[in-house]
Amino acid sequence: MQYQNKKLKEFEDYIHNKKMAVIGLGVSNKPLISYFYHLGAKVSFFDKRSIDKIDEDIISEIQKYGFELYTGEDNLKHLQSFSIIFRSPSCRPDTPEIVAEVQKGAILTSEIEMLMELCPGTIIGITGSDGKTTTTNLIYQILKENGYHCYLGGNIGIPLFTKVKEMKPEDIVVLELSSFQLMNMKISPHISVITNISPNHLDIHKSYEEYIDAKKNIFKFQKGNDILILNYDNEITRSFKNEAKGKVIYFSRKEKLENGIIYDNGTIKQCEDNVRRHILNVKDVVLRGVHNYENICAAVAATSSLVEPETQVKAIKQFKGVEHRLEFVKEINGVKWYNDSIGTSPTRTIAGLHSFDEKIVLIAGGYDKHLDYTPIAKPIVENVSQLILMGATAPKIEEAVKNELKLQNKTMPIYHCQSLKETVEKANEVAKKGEIVLFSPASASFDLFKNFEDRGNQFKALVQKL
Repeated sequence: MQYQNKKLKEFEDYIHNKKMAVIGLGVSNKPLISYFYHLGAKVSFFDKRSIDKIDEDIISEIQKYGFELYTGEDNLKHLQSFSIIFRSPSCRPDTPEIVAEVQKGAILTSEIEMLMELCPGTIIGITGSDGKTTTTNLIYQILKENGYHCYLGGNIGIPLFTKVKEMKPEDIVVLELSSFQLMNMKISPHISVITNISPNHLDIHKSYEEYIDAKKNIFKFQKGNDILILNYDNEITRSFKNEAKGKVIYFSRKEKLENGIIYDNGTIKQCEDNVRRHILNVKDVVLRGVHNYENICAAVAATSSLVEPETQVKAIKQFKGVEHRLEFVKEINGVKWYNDSIGTSPTRTIAGLHSFDEKIVLIAGGYDKHLDYTPIAKPIVENVSQLILMGATAPKIEEAVKNELKLQNKTMPIYHCQSLKETVEKANEVAKKGEIVLFSPASASFDLFKNFEDRGNQFKALVQKL
């Protein structure tokens, strides 16, 4: 007998003829346009951008179906008398106009939350300040290697909400979840992973505490038979065990845990009641850097109840990494160039700096998310031969590095450039044979680029022309 998703059928019946609002015309909300039209919903779309800044294909599709579209800074003044509101991750749930509608009885949700509500299969969710994309992809590849029918989505991949009708109870959905997606979430995955937590996105979140609370939603609504994977080495994530409802599995690269997954002396090991079983020697994997060995530990922990170790090892050995994450680009005159455009925070760039034994020419700087750059100074002084800076955070990074250089009684050439092209040319000029050129901005990309992918692609294109 063919599987019937009763929860999905109930939702589709409910939204017929209902007034719905979709706030934010990003990638995740685009598939909702035709989906809601064919279910007979009365949809209005809202976006704070001016109409000339919105994808023309999205606008033409909205117009094709005769839906209302409100744009501009005051677009939400038209948010009146809606039964259900879908917000994009970029829209805060405490926006006054949304709060007013919720108080009048509107249901506030999102594409990702409804996916989790209606999905009949197992959901694995991954969040964290660093490493979540690599960990998410590792988990997905391990499950695929085992033969599971899987879906990859959330903050990466394709929007999955309109794929729910294809999903079966035996399927697995793997989701990378950002703090913005997790805000206001009232459902948690069956298996949740938190790679680490450090200050991030403080230009959007009202405080570090709000950012942490958003991350907690990935496990806050779990049940007793669910699983939570936590980084033991991170003080904040380690403390989450006290609030967990399901089984907790720790991973660590600093402690020899009695139970959990550890990285110890070049080896990934599974620990159970102080008995340690060798799983994988990291010299057999493509990924570089201790931070990636942590990601492997998290992926092994997340899939240990679903996949045998032999299959995990096979998938991990084949995994070549994720684009824009310590991605090797080219070797020029004995200098290896790496694209780490995902380095949108100091902690990400610190991890990159610790991934190489060679001296590094570092290209850094970008959009200012109001983060503290003091922690990055010592790793730069210890690992970098020459520093090339650009963007709004350049003065902050320079000040932190100069203070550390003074403390250590050292000197370092520091260059300022006005464009990415200029930084690449300067790096090519100053890098010596045997060194690494690392593009890891330690900053967001929104000053000069669409996103970190656009930034990384532009960097790679410039390097290929050298």
